[in-house]
Amino acid sequence: MNISCKKYPLIGILTLLVLGVNIKPVFSTSPHLPISPPSVTCHLSSVTCHLLAQNPRQIALDWLNRGLQAIQGGKVEEAIAAFRQATKLDPTLAAAHYNLGLALRQTGKLQPAADAFYQATQADPQFALAFANLGSALLEGNNLQLANDYLQRALQLDPKLGFAHYNLGLIKEIKKDWDGAIASFQQAIINSPNSPEPSYHLGLCYLQKGSIELAKAAFSAAITINPKYAEAHYNLGSILFNQGKFKEALDAFRKSTQANANYADAYYGAGLVFVQLKQYPEAIKVIKYARDLYKNQGNTQWVNNADKLLTQIQKLNNKPR
Repeated sequence: MNISCKKYPLIGILTLLVLGVNIKPVFSTSPHLPISPPSVTCHLSSVTCHLLAQNPRQIALDWLNRGLQAIQGGKVEEAIAAFRQATKLDPTLAAAHYNLGLALRQTGKLQPAADAFYQATQADPQFALAFANLGSALLEGNNLQLANDYLQRALQLDPKLGFAHYNLGLIKEIKKDWDGAIASFQQAIINSPNSPEPSYHLGLCYLQKGSIELAKAAFSAAITINPKYAEAHYNLGSILFNQGKFKEALDAFRKSTQANANYADAYYGAGLVFVQLKQYPEAIKVIKYARDLYKNQGNTQWVNNADKLLTQIQKLNNKPR
């Protein structure tokens, strides 16, 4: 069944929101370690002790630890098999379901990952990370209503889950609830200060509200955390361009292309700067490069836009000066 219509029980009633940007949810990838049972001094016969040690819970914990070791060794499929075995032996072992979800997500199996996270929440209703990752999987599958509900539940259990605040912000951004998204991204920044994505999306929301200087500050914050954040450099360049700060804008667009050599929009932006600076040969060169990238990416509309702009620039370049 498709994840976008999978019917999980609702937790509370909450509606959500989103924008036409590239939305990529963040998952917690930290494995959940099992709690080993305390060692017991056995006063029974060695045979009886051996049989007691082989109870399903203990065997399931052994399989869970095998799975964690396989993950550390990069053997994801082997880990998935081990985690599955652990869940069969002990369906109440939340850590096994959760780590199975992480491993399945790592291999791109979104629907089975969501199912595993859901089973983890059923095994342990206080497992905040499982609720948060289930919400993230549902968001990636575009099931916004349920994603919102499970993310809200995660934050009720653990208000300091930065990635849950971030994903909740994405939902609000999708729904164009700019103020709600801003509040969520600010919480994400507080709780995940080393993650650049919340600052970047905070900048996008400020742009939508017309708060240009706040947007600049947010994009700059994202770049401080990750100097190779191509989209943040590009958006900062766009703001500077619109403010008439052409040389600063050009620098931002250049940094964007250095971070991502295939970022066509950044070359296009640089071309517009060169037009403003009346450096027409340079403008023609980078707009042609942007057009070729658009063509390779199958973006017909912007191939046409680039061709029209090239015609205009060539006319300007041929005018006597």
